[in-house]
Amino acid sequence: RSPAGMLLVAAGLLLAVAAGGRGSPTGDQESPPGSRFVCTSLPLEATGAGCPLPPVPMQGGALPPEEELKATVLQLRETVLQQKETIGSQREAIRELTGKLSRCEGTDGKSAAGAWKNEVGKGKDTMGDLPRDPAQVIDQLSRTMQTLKDRLESLEHQLRANVSYAALPSDLREMLQRRLGDLERQLLSKVAELEDEKSLLHNETSAHRQKTETALNALLERVSELEKGNSAFKSPDEFKVSLPLRTNYLYGKMKKTLPELYAFTVCLWLRSSASPGIGTPFSYAVPGQANEIVLIEWGNNPIELLINDKVAQLPLFISDGKWHHICITWTTRDGMWEAFQDGEKLGTGENLAPWHPIKPGGVLILGQEQDTVGGRFDATQAFVGEMSQFNIWDRVLKAEDIMNIANCSINMPGNIIPWVDNNVDVFGGATKWPVETCEERLLDL
Repeated sequence: RSPAGMLLVAAGLLLAVAAGGRGSPTGDQESPPGSRFVCTSLPLEATGAGCPLPPVPMQGGALPPEEELKATVLQLRETVLQQKETIGSQREAIRELTGKLSRCEGTDGKSAAGAWKNEVGKGKDTMGDLPRDPAQVIDQLSRTMQTLKDRLESLEHQLRANVSYAALPSDLREMLQRRLGDLERQLLSKVAELEDEKSLLHNETSAHRQKTETALNALLERVSELEKGNSAFKSPDEFKVSLPLRTNYLYGKMKKTLPELYAFTVCLWLRSSASPGIGTPFSYAVPGQANEIVLIEWGNNPIELLINDKVAQLPLFISDGKWHHICITWTTRDGMWEAFQDGEKLGTGENLAPWHPIKPGGVLILGQEQDTVGGRFDATQAFVGEMSQFNIWDRVLKAEDIMNIANCSINMPGNIIPWVDNNVDVFGGATKWPVETCEERLLDL
């Protein structure tokens, strides 16, 4: 055969092999529906357009014709092998495209996108323009809108939190400060008004409750007195306390105590025939000072008045075994004192614990001198005899009032400590007895 004939045979084989793939070697384009692949022979001059072939050497070249033909065949074989490798490597892509084409050409009325999604993609959406369910689209849009709304609210909240007060305009800051100041003042004023109303209501309630309690207590005391038959006494103050022995355990005790005093008057009736000295008619002790107020006649000493452990000797003589009315006044102003016996002023003095107020809350004992508050009595200082009408006022009584009390013209109980039966307790064998009348006591003088 001639070299030209061999070339035509080789070109035909090449086209036949290419046609066996039913598509282009690259598989980049899809054939339209109904198209067919036809294998035709190409003339020699057209081979350069589709399948480039190596140039055929002209006759009369440097090599003999057999060598040239052999070289051409080798080159063609090499080209065929390369084309086969290319077709083999792209056969899978051609198969996928062929499958897509066959499904697009289907006429069974089913959605090609659904078949592709179910059979080939297995749920993977490879085509962005596939139709979707409207309900799903609306639901997805709703969720998207809600997400955007939440993010917007979060951003607004962060923006409000991050806005600095200092970044506000000065006028707005001043206006806000004034407004806040006004609101604060209004609030404080309202709170103050409520507190005042609460305090007034509390005070009124407390005063009313205290008045009610006082009236009830007085009524209860009166009922108790009536139930007891008022002991053997005709009236609550017609009794005397008897201390017959000089011991350290006979005494009387006042249930009431003293408030803070800047002046006082103490009056009492007493009768004693003890010697030497009558002892201690009364003593008042407070924490830290056992001798806050003491009236004592001890041994051969004159009768003395002690205030805050300071001493003043009194010109009184009452150890004759008869009833005597004794009154003592004192004031913090210059420590002035006065001593009355049977209505007459027998002595006066000053500088007795001046400017010292009498301390409150102590213990008032009849018939004993206290070395500690309410105790540690000394028998040698005990009072022996009888006493009655022991009263204390928080002021200095006038001389005429003292005279009227002493001559039985008036009965004036003390406003701080009155002589009342239920205000006096007796201990250690001390007793209460009905007292002689004031006129009988006067006859004893």
